[in-house]
Amino acid sequence: MTSDILIIGAGVAGLYTALKMAPRPVTIITARPLGEGGSTPWAQGGMAAAIGDDDTPNLHFADTMEAGGGLVDPEAASLLVDGGAAAVEDLAHYGVEFDRDADGALKLGREAAHCRNRIVHAAGDQAGAAIMAALIAAARAADHITILERIVVEDLLTDDHGAVGGALIYDVKAGERAVFDASETVMATGGLGGLYAVTTNPTPAQGHGLAFAARAGAIIRDPEFVQFHPTALDIGADPAPLATEALRGAGALLVNADGKRFMEDYHKSLELAPRDIVARAVEAEIVAGRGAFLDAREAIGARFPDAFPTVFASCQKARIDPRKQLMPVAPAAHYHMGGVATDLDGQSSIDGLWAVGEVASTGVHGANRLASNSLLEAVVFGARIADQLREKEPTKRINAGAPADRMDLASKPADPDAMARLRSKMSEGCALNRSREGLLQVIDVIHALNISPFMTSGLKSTLITAELIAQGALMREESRGGHFRTDHPETDEEAFNTEICTTDTYEEDEDGT
Repeated sequence: MTSDILIIGAGVAGLYTALKMAPRPVTIITARPLGEGGSTPWAQGGMAAAIGDDDTPNLHFADTMEAGGGLVDPEAASLLVDGGAAAVEDLAHYGVEFDRDADGALKLGREAAHCRNRIVHAAGDQAGAAIMAALIAAARAADHITILERIVVEDLLTDDHGAVGGALIYDVKAGERAVFDASETVMATGGLGGLYAVTTNPTPAQGHGLAFAARAGAIIRDPEFVQFHPTALDIGADPAPLATEALRGAGALLVNADGKRFMEDYHKSLELAPRDIVARAVEAEIVAGRGAFLDAREAIGARFPDAFPTVFASCQKARIDPRKQLMPVAPAAHYHMGGVATDLDGQSSIDGLWAVGEVASTGVHGANRLASNSLLEAVVFGARIADQLREKEPTKRINAGAPADRMDLASKPADPDAMARLRSKMSEGCALNRSREGLLQVIDVIHALNISPFMTSGLKSTLITAELIAQGALMREESRGGHFRTDHPETDEEAFNTEICTTDTYEEDEDGT
């Protein structure tokens, strides 16, 4: 198979990038039928954009910088917030019906660490699904886009100069491996919440794209920063249904089993404190035996089914009526702030490879993503990649061949028992609270699974990504944003990025970093 431009992944990031590439031909490959298996359709909160009468991009910028724990790239953040209004307008052009009031003005909600109401919603708490539906329809109708479903990527291919020239794939329908040659390859493979025992992501979201890029020699930046959503519904489901932050933005309270509003003991911003603080507060209440619950009875009450239909449906399945009852909640792995290091145009550290969406580290999230900045990032930086590639002359890549160690592995997902062991250990030692001892135990399990007789291509990639997170967390001997070390609870005065490269082509800067 051959394509001038290959996009791996078909969430908002992949689809939007492909649409903006017009009229240049582009091929999208996805492991599952379009619209299935990814995290985007599950996004409830919406998209942040400074479009209110009392808001400005400068205020959005300040909130983004503050939430990021000193690691947000100011230039990247400026590009992000300045693109908010245009992003909303363009998505509306593609058919996204954002929620509006009786006068036709966009309804704007509030989420944690935002100083203004600036979250645009669609169908209440179904923003991700609404955006996906519109982009899928537009992509299917676009003459320049070819969509190939049921194509599983097993690794990236590189040429003799280290540039990426496509991917090694497994065609599920044909039941065979193949080489997919490409001039330029865009990673839009999403996140890695499925590495944890409790997650709001689809369980197949195990960070395979991060592993592919690492093996190809790309720099991976800040892999230790995993964001845990503080209010997943604690009803024993896997994955855990999300109780969107917009509930707290609408006035819902966090209380313990005694009915006490416990965020008063943890942060001045109460329920709208940064996500890492709220998540650790919820965890602390649970560990102390007091439990944690979301109380929307007074703030939302009878409006719940119409205002938050997705959450309401999840509660109904668990026989909870949030109009009259408390919702049990717990932190869950939700979003990865680190990823494939890119420049401001989405290009990775190696030729031929680009990254967009959750798999990328553009610099806008730092140590702690500001709520609802992720969909905006996918749109703004997807357009920037398209601007670079639309007019770029095709480059002939002479691939050096498929990786030998991949060809020896079965083309199967990770073994369920191995994944259960890994997910349990990641949640135990590499989640909200970390220590050197716990992280070393995680790495020991990863290494033990690496010599498992049940090794498959899926498990190999999963273990690479898990170790990237654990090794990054081990190296960062401080606490910052979503990363908290119980043995190093202080925050260093000087903020720094973790950068990991798995090849010997990584060169030191003049100052030795």
